[in-house]
Formats: sequence, C-alpha cells, structure tokens
Amino acid sequence: MKSLLQSAPSLEVSIDDIKAARELIRNRVRRTGLRELPFAIGSTNPDTQIFIKLENEQLTGSFKIRGALNTMLSLSKEDLARGVVASSAGNHAQGVAFGAKLVGAKAHIVMPQTAPIVKINATRSHGAEVILHGDVYDDAYAKALELEKEKGWIFVHPYMNPRVIAGQGTIGLEILEDLPDVDNIVIPIGGGGLISGIAIAAKAMKPSIKIIGVVSNQASMMRRLFSGEKFEDIALENQDPNKRRKAVTTIAEGIAIKNAHPAMFEAHIKRLVDEVVEVNDNEIAAAIVSLLEKAKTVTEGSGAAGLAAVMAGKTRLKGKTAVILCGGNIDLNVMSRVIESGLRHENRLARIAVVVDDLPGNLHRITEVMASERANVLEVYHDRVSPELGLRETRIDLLVETSNREQLKTLNERLKAQGFRIV
Repeated sequence: MKSLLQSAPSLEVSIDDIKAARELIRNRVRRTGLRELPFAIGSTNPDTQIFIKLENEQLTGSFKIRGALNTMLSLSKEDLARGVVASSAGNHAQGVAFGAKLVGAKAHIVMPQTAPIVKINATRSHGAEVILHGDVYDDAYAKALELEKEKGWIFVHPYMNPRVIAGQGTIGLEILEDLPDVDNIVIPIGGGGLISGIAIAAKAMKPSIKIIGVVSNQASMMRRLFSGEKFEDIALENQDPNKRRKAVTTIAEGIAIKNAHPAMFEAHIKRLVDEVVEVNDNEIAAAIVSLLEKAKTVTEGSGAAGLAAVMAGKTRLKGKTAVILCGGNIDLNVMSRVIESGLRHENRLARIAVVVDDLPGNLHRITEVMASERANVLEVYHDRVSPELGLRETRIDLLVETSNREQLKTLNERLKAQGFRIV
C-alpha cells in the first residue's frame, strides 16, 4: 500500500480551490435544484427531512461534468493540442467529451464493453472517439493508461485529480448555500472524487455536518477500508477467482469500481467521512421506482444508491438530510427490468407459480381468486412438459400486480385452500 500511496499524485484540495472551480465553470454547468421529497421514506425519525440534490438533471445527465470541465478549462493550449484520454463507465466520459468539444480538443474515451448503450452513444454525440475494452471499469482504466503512454494524450483521471475533486466539490457549496442548516449529506462512492469534493466543501463551511458514503455491495472496497480492513487483503481477494467474480454486474455501474485507490481513502475519505454503508441492487431498484413514482424524476442505478441507503434504513438520520442523485443516464432497455425488480421489492408485483390438475375450469378458479382479491393479472403462462410435473398436471405461472405483502399472502393462502400447490 505504501508504494501505491507514494506513486499517487498530490490530491490536496482546499475550499479555496473549490470556490475557484465554481467561478471557472459557473456559466457552463447547471446549478441544480435541492428539493424536499414530498413523502417520508427510509427514516425511523419522523422529524427527519429528506432533500434531493438533482444532479441527474445536470448537463450530460450527471455531476461528472463539473470536475471534467474544471480540468479541461485548466489545461494549457499545448496540452489541448495533444488531445485527451479518459476511462469511464459512462458519465465521466460524457463530461470529458463535452469539455473537449467546448475547448476544441480531441477526446478519446475508453469504456468497458458492459457500459450502457445510452452512455456510449451520448459520449460519441459530443464528438469523442469511444474505445470499448474489458468487462469492468478497472480494465478500461488500465487501457487508458496504456494509450496515454503510447499516444502522448493527456489523461483526465475520473477522480484522482485535484481539479476533478474541486469541480465535484462545487455541489457542496450549493447545498450549504441553499440549505445552511443541513445536518447530513448522503453521497454515492465509486472512486471517491464526488464524496471527497463535497466533504471538503461541507466540512469547511459547517464542521458539524455528517457525511455518509454509500457503495454497492458488489464494489465495496471503500466501505471495507473504512471498516478497518487492509487494502492489500481486499485487493488480493478481488484477484482470487474462487472468491470473487471478475465482472461486477450491479445496476449501479457508475460506482462499480472493484479496486478503489487507497490514496483517495487516505487523502480525504478517512479524514472527512463519518460513515460508509452499502446497498444491493434490489434496494437500488426500489429507490429508482420510488423516485419515478413519487418524486417524478429519473435516476440511474448509481444515482439512486444514496436514497436506497436512506429507504433501507442503512444509516441513522436525524434532522435535515441532503441526498445526492448523482446521475440520470439509465439505459431504457434496463429500465423495465429495474421497475419490475423495484415493484417486486415493494411487494407490488409478484410471480406466482401454481401446479394444478390439467382439467377444464382450474384456470378459471385461479383467476376468480385473483379477481375477488382485486389483484391484476398481467401475464399467464402454461407449462405441461417440465420433468417435475405429473402426467396429468400443469403449471400455471402468473405475473400479478398486488398492493402489498398482506395481499400477496392472502392470495397464496386462498389458492392453497382451493387445493392448488404453490411452487
């Protein structure tokens, strides 16, 4: 770990650097809203107020444009003439591509092959060359470093860059100006640039504020470092194919950094962050659905991770809490699956499999139960050939829209009472 820390660039960032970044990007990015949620979610304290910082409505659909633009506008003409290269799961890519187009530089972006199509196409739309490489962000990062050495392009790091950190920190300035009495800020963590910048700004303006980080349970190194585990042990485990899959298959791909750099943890997170928790994909999907339905705003997986932690009660909150919705670039092909997962998590959508005798009238008896309990049947599928079925049996799978867990329990009990077998 010492060699990694010694080779890391200086990551020193002050509140003055963040204020300077705001002046540089002020007229080029959107000052996003801070809106109180119109409903109580995720807190056992009824006095807790939740506010959402709408970076999902930022230009390019993510906070990443702040740090990328602050970096691009700080490069010399000579550096811009060489061109820039960046690695990204998608949002940093768009920020760098947007900034490069603004200053007249050529951008080359390495993205994992698993990056959402919506982010790949958006990056290309800003004139950048997109290079798809590897299955996870870490693979794309390694390739970008190769191209930096081979081509002489300027590498714009997505988080280990003081100008990037300062740019992201402008969010902290806006929150404290719009809500001076805020008590907590909940922030997703990938590489750590966003939480570092916001924490520097927020703690400088209000030292008592509580900073809470949220990671995906499939990319939890920052949480484990925060809990006292050693970087070398976690990195070794991540390389062991018997313990961890290489691919990180979370819907929160924007924070799916398997091997976070210890320099980011040591420089800012260890010192300024009060708590780090983790969430799973089902919890994230439920947050996305709640934001769509009740707050009328669209987020991607990483963008909803902070609210997922609040809704799941992963952290004890008291007072006014700002939650960063850090991105809204969700692939529409994924959206339907996310909505279904989120509704299932809230027991508002269920798949019920019933084995019955293959006789006329049994399907009618099942649908009568559904109708009497006011459950809406969306899909029906018959299976008569599965090997676990008897010769005179059929399996009927139903996709059912329900109201809550109690209604689902009642449906199962009534179907069993009819003599049907629930799989």
